[in-house]
Amino acid sequence: MQIQGINYKTVWMEGNKVRMIDQPLLPHKFEIHECKDYKETAEAISTMVVRGAGAIGATAGYAMAQAFLADENIEEAARYIQNTRPTAQNLFYAVNKVLKAKNKEEAVKIAEQIANEDSEACKQIGINGEPIIKDNFKILTHCNAGWLGFVDWGSALSPIYQARRNNKNLFVYVDETRPRLQGARLTAWELKNENIPHALIADNAAGYYMRKGDVDMVIVGADRIAANGDVANKIGKYEKAVVAKENNIPFYIAAPTSTIDFDCVSGEDIPIEERDQEEVLFVQGADDKGQLQKVKISYSKAKNPAFDITPAKYITGIITEKGICKPEELIKWKNM
Repeated sequence: MQIQGINYKTVWMEGNKVRMIDQPLLPHKFEIHECKDYKETAEAISTMVVRGAGAIGATAGYAMAQAFLADENIEEAARYIQNTRPTAQNLFYAVNKVLKAKNKEEAVKIAEQIANEDSEACKQIGINGEPIIKDNFKILTHCNAGWLGFVDWGSALSPIYQARRNNKNLFVYVDETRPRLQGARLTAWELKNENIPHALIADNAAGYYMRKGDVDMVIVGADRIAANGDVANKIGKYEKAVVAKENNIPFYIAAPTSTIDFDCVSGEDIPIEERDQEEVLFVQGADDKGQLQKVKISYSKAKNPAFDITPAKYITGIITEKGICKPEELIKWKNM
């Protein structure tokens, strides 16, 4: 990704420090957040300074490498990092992979490998998914599955970026994605940087545009994919899939194969993270002087599930770095 002419990844490691784009500040401020040890890095995952399946995985891998470098109790560090977010499969994939390292050098090497593989997988997802996007397509997406959600390129937005680079005309409807507004704050910011025509819409406006015939396809990301093709992803994704099916609109999931949990039989077995009600009761934005302000919008109690489950029957296809398959065909990627 390029920001003001400088190439950035979402998260990276320098020495024993982990650096990442501070996502809660976007789009109002662009700052780099620095974590000095594995607990600070785990806190960044928990507080969503970094978020998105692939980015969480890479960050967790780096946190494990920090634990090795600091001669920490590795098993204890692994448990600490795994307790940050329960739903994203990439986090557990990365922690378990680095956990097998025999020494500090190997831990850092494996962590870097996880991050590089994430970036390369997402680039290939774009290449594989680009042909299904036709010229003049209008595409709906939800939350942020762009390069901010991964080390680079992203999953759901990667085919869109590739299509744009191939000079296809596109228009993207961007769901705002309450309560943390990742669509409004992050996806819209990415698309603006990429000069891709788009419009931000309220979450509950998506069905209106689908029924009008203004949406040709839906592409979204995934935080965990069960063996049967059920998908856990940002809250609100399930209802988008149902409405897309009702209106005969293709609904695609884009994710690297590291997001697939073959030990998870179905979506019913995926733990759903319940986050603090404060995320629903408050919103943050910039005032007319550009100062960030947090504003309370309700005095009621709130519930805040971070994810929901989209059953496989609503999914047209899953775009991975290995190709595109139907949900029921996922098993073929298991040993590849």
